[in-house]
Amino acid sequence: MKLFGVRLPAMSSLLIWGLLWELIGRAEFSFFVPPLSQVFSTLFEIFGTKAFQSALYETAYAFISGVFFAIVIGIPTGIFMGKNRLLDELLLPWVNIFLSAPLTALVPVLMVLFGFGMKSIIITTTLFAIWIIILNARAGVLQINRSLVEMATSFGASPWDAFTKVYVWAALPEILGGVRIGVIRAVKGVIIGQLLISIAGFGALFELYSANFLMSHFWAVLIVLFGLAFTISEFLAYLERRVSYYAAKR
Repeated sequence: MKLFGVRLPAMSSLLIWGLLWELIGRAEFSFFVPPLSQVFSTLFEIFGTKAFQSALYETAYAFISGVFFAIVIGIPTGIFMGKNRLLDELLLPWVNIFLSAPLTALVPVLMVLFGFGMKSIIITTTLFAIWIIILNARAGVLQINRSLVEMATSFGASPWDAFTKVYVWAALPEILGGVRIGVIRAVKGVIIGQLLISIAGFGALFELYSANFLMSHFWAVLIVLFGLAFTISEFLAYLERRVSYYAAKR
């Protein structure tokens, strides 16, 4: 980042926005925006409480489970769609529909089918993440140089060997890109699930703090959520850059 021709250190933009937030909070324009220093002070206060730790565990469990199922189901589905034209024609319209549709509208259906517990929240998280993972895995397979597959076949590779040693690795840049975007969407899914299906985890804290106008507590939990999502996204982006040379080799 450059400012007036001077190159600033990494994360400078966050520091600038944090300073602006602090100034707005100190000016007391609105009770909705407390000073950032007060938000961090509140975060240190509630971090060791049993309620916060329980909410963090419930949210992390639903998030990790949802992302796990999205990856385990989405990547093979996308790869098979890229390999098989018939399967692609059968599934691609539905994948595009669910990717573009407002998935929040499906939450009441999930509540009727699976109840009001953790299962529905995990399914909601999976549905938010899986479609972009499928599309990116499919796109990665379609970009593969066919000579790689022909070479594997000529050396006697079984379909499983071709799947695990050619398709997955050659499509890895696109797969990681899909997983990164899917993780970001999963964060929205788990919070929407906790708010609409079962008031639990961070969703319960958001509901409690907003109802009682505890805005510093509300922003403290939101910062933790954004921080976790940003950290995971940046880690996956780092992995994506590390394997980007596969795209050139294709």
